[in-house]
Amino acid sequence: MNDGPLLVIAAGGTGGHMFPAQALAEEMLRRGWRVKLSTDPRGARYTGGFPHTVEIEVVKSGTFARGGLAAKLRVPFSILKGAVSAWFSMRRDRPAVVAGFGGYPAIPAMLAGGWLKLPRMIHEQNGVLGRVNKKFAPKMDAVACGTWPTAMPEGVQGIHTGNPVRLSVMEKHSAAYITPGDWPMSILAIGGSQGAKILSDMMPQAAALLPDNIKAQVRVFQQAREDDTVACEEAYAQAGVHAEVSPFFRDVPRLMSEAQLVVSRSGASSVADIATIGRPSILVPLAIAMDDHQNANARGLASAGGAIVIPESELTPQSLAKCIETVLSDAEGAEQMAHAALTQAKPDATEQLANMVEELAAKGRVQ
Repeated sequence: MNDGPLLVIAAGGTGGHMFPAQALAEEMLRRGWRVKLSTDPRGARYTGGFPHTVEIEVVKSGTFARGGLAAKLRVPFSILKGAVSAWFSMRRDRPAVVAGFGGYPAIPAMLAGGWLKLPRMIHEQNGVLGRVNKKFAPKMDAVACGTWPTAMPEGVQGIHTGNPVRLSVMEKHSAAYITPGDWPMSILAIGGSQGAKILSDMMPQAAALLPDNIKAQVRVFQQAREDDTVACEEAYAQAGVHAEVSPFFRDVPRLMSEAQLVVSRSGASSVADIATIGRPSILVPLAIAMDDHQNANARGLASAGGAIVIPESELTPQSLAKCIETVLSDAEGAEQMAHAALTQAKPDATEQLANMVEELAAKGRVQ
């Protein structure tokens, strides 16, 4: 049985929080640590990719962003109940470090860690601190930043680690890129949990507008919400474009490595995956993202020449088709975009974050 030090990871809500948390969990296990993930029932849905040796602890939490007045009134009590539960758990099995990745499911464990005066750190994936991380940042022993620069509260200093990516993504790091040409090509279109609908609406219409020579060669792998899957499939069929539509692809890293082009929202994890594997992309930042953080996330890839950014307000089938054609009709330009994307990768992000955990643990032992 592993008797190494314990890291409690507090995360949840979306894959954007959970994927880098999973990457850190994988690395800390490799270093001989024990890892426990503290999340709420919603976050627990994203734990399927975590190593089986990670203990999943589900606690109550809540958010003021959803529900009516009655639901909002219950939120403080739900958070308090979750925090007390996490506190008892940490009293029984004291963590060396508590690391938060944002999202309201992270609140109880981060509170409990503070009550017990444990070393605590957070990792912010986006170029703007999320609500939970912004609240905790001034009280943390360390703040790691996935996107640089990241706006910080006054008096808080961030450390640029980059965004950790899962082992399945790292295995495709700098995978050979097959340029577009007169042969089968693929486009991977992914929207994230909040942003898939507009892409599943726009992509088939854009595909219908592509020149016949591209349309004949291309196959689209399209993420769509379950309710939109049938309509999206029918739209591609009417457009005369081969497409595989699914609410969830089990092997996104492989699909991305085989793609000539990625069309995506600019969530932090998606941007990190695209940069790590090194693929040309068309990014459509989510307009309703808090503090416009998806625009901040896209900035690095775009300024390096690895991505074309289409603001959501300017996204039409015509504008999207034009950008797709630009990439897929220029083999040399597409290859340059792939190389440019790679320059934005931080392949040592997980290692840097793991080093921070161990440094905090060492300081905690000395105190």
